[in-house]
Parts: sequence; structure tokens; C-alpha cells
Amino acid sequence: MRHFPIYLDMNRQAVLVAGGGEAAVSKLRLLLKTPARITVADPSPAPAIEGWAAEGRLTLLRREVEAADAVGVSLVYGATEDAARDARAARIGREAGALVNVVDDLKASAFITPAIVDRAPLTIAIGTEGAAPVLARLVKAAIEARLPPGIGRLARLGQRFRARASTLPRGRARRAFWKAFYDEAGPRALERGGERAAETALEGLLHEHAARASNGAGAPGHVDLVGAGPGDPELLTLRARRALDRADVVIHDRLVSPEVLELARREALIIPVGKQGFGPSVPQSRIDALLVEHAGAGAHVVRLKSGDPTVFGRLDEEIEALEGAGISWAIVPGITAASAAVAGLGQSLTRRGRNGAVRFLTGHDMQGFAEQDWRALARPGEVAAIYMGKAAARFVQGRLLMHGADPATPVSLVENASRPDQRILATTLGDLARTVDDARAGGRLSGPVVMMLGLSPRAAASALPARDVPGAEIVPDHVLTPVLEPVLKEATP
Repeated sequence: MRHFPIYLDMNRQAVLVAGGGEAAVSKLRLLLKTPARITVADPSPAPAIEGWAAEGRLTLLRREVEAADAVGVSLVYGATEDAARDARAARIGREAGALVNVVDDLKASAFITPAIVDRAPLTIAIGTEGAAPVLARLVKAAIEARLPPGIGRLARLGQRFRARASTLPRGRARRAFWKAFYDEAGPRALERGGERAAETALEGLLHEHAARASNGAGAPGHVDLVGAGPGDPELLTLRARRALDRADVVIHDRLVSPEVLELARREALIIPVGKQGFGPSVPQSRIDALLVEHAGAGAHVVRLKSGDPTVFGRLDEEIEALEGAGISWAIVPGITAASAAVAGLGQSLTRRGRNGAVRFLTGHDMQGFAEQDWRALARPGEVAAIYMGKAAARFVQGRLLMHGADPATPVSLVENASRPDQRILATTLGDLARTVDDARAGGRLSGPVVMMLGLSPRAAASALPARDVPGAEIVPDHVLTPVLEPVLKEATP
């Protein structure tokens, strides 16, 4: 992030704009929304600038900018749309100690003006480091379309009420009060009876929260058990995004991607509770205790699990701990890794005429693994998604072959499903163990892997991986199924 976003207090500040054409008018439309003292210097100003000067909203100098104009000025805009004139204005501004912006010249600018959504006093600034201003405007339009029309009125009411709300204890109690107002009570009251009704609702809400705080009873805690999906933040559900926006505490698994964690509220306490197959792990009892501890203290806790929390997530144990402590909870489903893996393969989990069911197995639970119906899994056309199966590859291979599975049964290993570094290894059951051993020895398969039994990458995706499987590296070698070999030979120059 080269440009650090801040909000400048424009009260009693002076701004100098060099230029009087379209670029200057565009900047002035924003600047005139502030209380700053604005001076414009240009020999031939646009009619809009002449009109603002006549209304007394700015000072107009009908000449080129001079050094004396920049004395005591905080911001200088070079907006003449002429490179030499803008360079002169920028030099004058820098010599006067002002921050300088030259329109459409990122290198010459000490700051940039973002696209702004204005619902004063609520303002949203959108920047792209100067790389894509059109994209910033598209984002601005999308945000404006989603914001309730009365949000600015509620913000102004909240601004007037801040001093009174300061009687509530700092931190969680105040956040709970304002959240209740902006989420529900305020919009409902505003729609029903305008600002007067909203103000009445705010008074009642403050009385309710103040009474709760004086009795030592903060807002009750709650735990959302949230599926973080396979790693791509765009695969999060809207409900998961909202939970992360509101969380006081986020307790997350090791496989939750940094990009997903970045979406959590910045003030939230982030607690990693990593579990690693056959490696160091935070005991489940400790995770249960953390959930109860933070939610018991009144926090909104998000228990963030990779994939879907209902699939190999030890969800029942955590729910039992929460219910035992009398803490409310909710499940927010997520996209499980198997769904992301088959999307990378270009396949479906079920297919008419091939399989009407699919099994989810975990290689981490060896005791449960050993109790599978291996004879049924060995039948032709069966499909299974085996989570955390790298270490169990040789065991899977042996059990299936022992129960009559065809050695040519396709198997696909999908590493980091849905992420930019996704990798797909296509093999057969007969070569499964050797494929995994060779890949791990070569530094591959270091990330989380879903083993898809009975599925191979779609032939078109294998022939054209860069176009049809974005981010995936399909590695066809001696381990490819006979079905895919003719396609790959044809696609190889």
C-alpha cells in the first residue's frame, strides 16, 4: 500500500487550485463540500468556477498561479491539463511546503484524491493507488446502490448523540449499543417516523444499555461456527462475511487462508488454534475452553473453520461445550474442499450412469478409516473424497486393491483447492503411493490435499490447463490414466 488513506480536517485549511477547465471543476466539486478556503488561479476559468466565485464560495484569480498564492496553503492541485503549467504549479506548492496533487500524474503527486461516496457525515473513500480510476468509480457506484438512503441521517443523529453515549463503558458495551442502533432500531424508526422517531429510539436504546451496564450484565456472548471455505475469499458466503465484520474474537484453524483472515474486523482479537495431521496441535479441550471463555465474557466469537464446519470439523464437541455453558451458537455453512477440488478437475461429484452417491472420508482418523466398507469403495464407478489423505495414501491403495479395485482406477490429488497455487496431480490407484512419495520428495504436495478417488481431470482441462483450470498445474507423467494419455500426446507439440 503505497498511498496511506487518511481523512484531513479541512476546517480553516487553505487550498490552491491551479487551472480553470474540466479537471479543475471536477476537483472543486469535491473541495467545495468542505469548509476549506479555496483559491483558484487561471486566466480563462470555466463558467462554473465564475459562478462559484460570484457566490463567494471561492476566491478567483484570473491569471496564472504565482509563488505568493501558495503561502499558508495546505494543498495544491495542478489541474491546468497542461504538463508545463502543472509542473510549475507543483514546484510552487512544494517550495511553499504544501502537499501537491497533479491531475493524472501519479509520480508528480504527493497525494491522490480517491473516489468518494458521500453520505455525510458518513464518507467512504475508494482508491486504486492511481492504477485504475475507472474501477474505483465502478466500486463507488456499487456501494452507493447498496447503501440505505437514510444512512447519512442516522450518522448525523449518532454524531449528535456521541457525548451522551460516552456514559457507557468503553469497548464492547458501546459497540453493542451502536450496533443495535445502526443495524435495527435506527433504520426501523427512521422509516416509521423520520428523525424524531429515530431519536426517540436512540434514547430508549441508551437507557436499556445503560441499565444493563449498571447491573454488570453486558450483552450476552454468542458464537458463530463459520465455514471459511477452501481458501479463496471470494468463496465465502455473505453470512460468513457479516460474521467476520462483527466479530470481537476470531478463533481460527491452521488451514484458514490469510486472505480470509484479512476480512475480519481490524479491532478483533485473532487467535490461531492450529491442528496439523500427525503433528503439533492445540487440544480440542483448549479450543472448547477458549470459546466458552470469550463468549462467556460477552464477546461475539467467530469460530472459523476451513471448508465447511460440518465436515470433519469436530463441530459437535464444540457445540456441546457451548450448550453446557449456556452460550448461544449458530452454524454458518461453507464450501467444503471436495466441492472446490472437483471444480478444479472440471468434474462433478455425482453423475448419472456412473455414481449416485459420494463418500467423504478423512485420512486423519485412522481408526475410523480402517472401518470403511472397502469392498463397496472398490466397485467400478465409485467416487470418494479423502481429506488429509497424503499420509494414508499407501493404506488406501492397499485396502482398495486387496478388495478387488482396478489398479487403473483414476485418482486425482488436488492441493490447495481454489487457491492461486492450486496444483492437480493425476494418477491411478496402482501408482498412487509412488506418485505421492515422488511429489513430496520433489517439494510438491506440501499444502492441504484432497484425494479424489474415481475422478480424473476433464480431458479438455488437461490439454489446456492454463486456460481451462486457472491457477492449477496439472502434472501428467508416467502416473496418468490410460484414458488421458492419448489426449495429452495429441496436445503435446
